[in-house]
Amino acid sequence: MNTTTLAVLVPLLPFLGALAGLLLGRTAPAFVRPLAVLPVLAAAVLAVLLAVRQGGGAAVDASTRLTPTGSVPVDLALHLDGFAVLVAVLVTVVSLCVQLYSTGYLRDDPRYPSYAALVSLFTSAMLLVVYSGDLMVLLVGWEVMGICSYFLIGHYWETPEARAASLKAFLVTKLGDVPFLFGLFALAADTGSFRVTEILRAVSHGGLDHPTLIALLLLAGVAGKSAQFPLHTWLPDAMAGPTPVSALIHAATMVAAGVYFVARLLPVFTASAAALVVLAVMAALTMTGSALAALAQDDIKRVLAYSTVGQLGYMTGALAVGDRGAAVFHLLSHGAFKALLFLAAGVVIHAAGTNSLAAMSRMPGLRARIPDAFWTMTVALLALAAIPPFSGFFSKEAVLGAAEHAATGDAAGVPGAAGWIVLVAGLVTAVLTGAYATRLWLLVGAPGRRTGPDPAKAEPATTETHHPTPVVMNVILWVLAVPSLLFGLTAGVLPDWFDSRSLTPTLTTSVLGTGVALVGVVLTYGAWRHTVALAAQYPLGAVTADPGADSGRTEAEAIASHAAVYGDISGAADPADPGRLLLGPLHRHAAAGFHLDAVYAALFERPVRAAAVLVRFLDAAVVDTYVRGAAAGPKLLGAAVRRAQTGNTQTYLGALLAGSVVLAVAAVLYAAAGA
Repeated sequence: MNTTTLAVLVPLLPFLGALAGLLLGRTAPAFVRPLAVLPVLAAAVLAVLLAVRQGGGAAVDASTRLTPTGSVPVDLALHLDGFAVLVAVLVTVVSLCVQLYSTGYLRDDPRYPSYAALVSLFTSAMLLVVYSGDLMVLLVGWEVMGICSYFLIGHYWETPEARAASLKAFLVTKLGDVPFLFGLFALAADTGSFRVTEILRAVSHGGLDHPTLIALLLLAGVAGKSAQFPLHTWLPDAMAGPTPVSALIHAATMVAAGVYFVARLLPVFTASAAALVVLAVMAALTMTGSALAALAQDDIKRVLAYSTVGQLGYMTGALAVGDRGAAVFHLLSHGAFKALLFLAAGVVIHAAGTNSLAAMSRMPGLRARIPDAFWTMTVALLALAAIPPFSGFFSKEAVLGAAEHAATGDAAGVPGAAGWIVLVAGLVTAVLTGAYATRLWLLVGAPGRRTGPDPAKAEPATTETHHPTPVVMNVILWVLAVPSLLFGLTAGVLPDWFDSRSLTPTLTTSVLGTGVALVGVVLTYGAWRHTVALAAQYPLGAVTADPGADSGRTEAEAIASHAAVYGDISGAADPADPGRLLLGPLHRHAAAGFHLDAVYAALFERPVRAAAVLVRFLDAAVVDTYVRGAAAGPKLLGAAVRRAQTGNTQTYLGALLAGSVVLAVAAVLYAAAGA
């Protein structure tokens, strides 16, 4: 089987599986799970075989004319380089893990057949984006992913949160897709082709007439799809969907598409220094703001969601300094440990019966109930915090190393300002990443303040917690733990697959990056010990032990009277949360995502609603008035004429005679006036 045939089968098999799953889901439910798993399994095997065959060598291109357009043609084209084949392996492997995990996680869900089919379709669309050598065909996969995300995020459509989140994700990503589409048309107009190879060839010969405009239009679409500031607000809300969907979106599809697109067409963006600076600023704001927000979230999935936004900021930061190898390296590494984090979080939620970290921190014995999830999550959190020798250390330090080279002027064509922006923001974010990763680990499983009932003895909060964790879910966690631990060791091999640039961490960034990450870890642990000691004085839900002034008051009342110690957190769910101490007065704003949703509501939602009210008023009070008036006039005329229809022959003859007399008199007068 030749390379082109293999490349066609990789996205085609999940698509056929999705189609068969939708058709047979109700009539033959026994086939649903095989149709969900086997096509993706076959696609993963073929993707690995294709990656081995491509071997990081010369790109493989194949095309056929899809349709004559009369101007810029559209081709069904493949472009298989080192980036494409490795990202395809990531997509298929993570999707396979998600499908297997979902067989246990959603085993009692009546909508599992449609869910599994949509996951397969989602995978097929992402693979189309990865392998496509024509931007119009890539756009098809790009848009299909948006539709699939709408349905998957809204899987639990009975809840208003899921409905709102799915609609928000769809609208925000479509908002970015409008300028993205114009950017594609402008790029094709300048280069004369939608083919990736033709575009890159034209750019290398200075064929772009409007590089800054094109780059900024394309970046708008990337910001929406890859959840970059200011279009990132949909991603944390998308946690209303099932946890496996979150793992798929955050690790291998949807948000990875924007980063991959910029990496594929990076010369288009490096042709404009202004675009690189804009990309660097966007990346810096994204990574630092999301890391602060992650440190303040109580929902475990929202912590991981903001974490994804921040890691995507690292990837776009690497692209801003012109190093797509470091960006895709971090994309691959992040895909492994973030999929593991979300799937492990699913097991934790399954056991705890809640998403709340505050509630989990009060559950004695929680870690003992989920040892596989806890320890694999520990591996993933170490990778996220970039602690050596875990995979995140190598990929994140590759990004910081690329920023260091750009800042010192060693990256040709990249503004030094972009390098400094990414480097400083990356180091600040490394501190915050170590902090929120440690906070999550401590609140989920560390021994300490446990005041709630032992979940091993108490009645479970939900029917889900009646069941032990399915074996398949734990197996998937350990499978993903392997690349989270060892993938970074490929840093010396991957340059042969990319641009032959070294991905080995430099000494400076390794020391700085690891040092600041450890600072975040130590500070958070110290803050946690301090807050646990303070909270122990006032057990949750019990009266305080002090027989003095605090006697007879609950914890919340005691906290309110000790604002100097606890800060203004009288409404806090858990005063032992170290994030509150670390962030101080910034905590409330960070927990609300720095109120960007409120800003968007003021700038867009309220004016649109006001305009809708005005249009409704004009339609009812003005347009309908004219319509009703147009109908009332003939109605009144008809009523007047109807009164003349008496049925009396003498009346009719009298009226006819009177009319004749009037006409005769008028004719005489007209003749006299003419004479």
